[in-house]
Amino acid sequence: MGARTGRFRYDWRPFCPVPCMQLLFDFLPIIAFFAAFKLADMYVATVVLIVACALQVIVHWLRTRSVNRMHLVTAGLALVFGGLTLAVHDTAFIKWKFTIVNWLFGLGFLGSMWRRISDRPMVQRMTGAASAELTLSDAEWRRLNVMWVGYFLFLGAANLVALQYLDDAGWMNFKFYGTLGLSAIFIAAQAWWIASRMQHDKPAG
Repeated sequence: MGARTGRFRYDWRPFCPVPCMQLLFDFLPIIAFFAAFKLADMYVATVVLIVACALQVIVHWLRTRSVNRMHLVTAGLALVFGGLTLAVHDTAFIKWKFTIVNWLFGLGFLGSMWRRISDRPMVQRMTGAASAELTLSDAEWRRLNVMWVGYFLFLGAANLVALQYLDDAGWMNFKFYGTLGLSAIFIAAQAWWIASRMQHDKPAG
């Protein structure tokens, strides 16, 4: 699988635990939120975000006849905090939503490491059939899961700093460019880590 240079596999794309199309689908509400803000204002963008999150849940259900819990949590919090933003005309609520979403995801990933709750870490369950192709040990899957916990906690904390010191336009730029950029770096780094683990664990010969 993939080209090689020496002993190390540099084509890490097959090891990315989140398919690219799935990533694009997951980020569509953020893209719509950003575009609506640029065309109008934060309140219009909030309405667009609520609608986009709801559509995301519906489209996923139509495609798979199942509900993605992460999409459902995001949509529910978008409705609650977006509703508060529109009701009291205060953009702080919708900004807080992003910290709470990330921290809830971090808590969910952390809880999945407790065997009484889940037989597999959340990141392994997330990859579905693709995880069968990744010959990682249980300890390595759990280590990868911890990376996701740290990533979600970091995003939530960074958002708190941004909403404290940036105006609406500055925060929106941070939210869009910062989130996409950090996600790209994080996913590339973990894909490289997975590739290096698989190469390291591969029997010689």
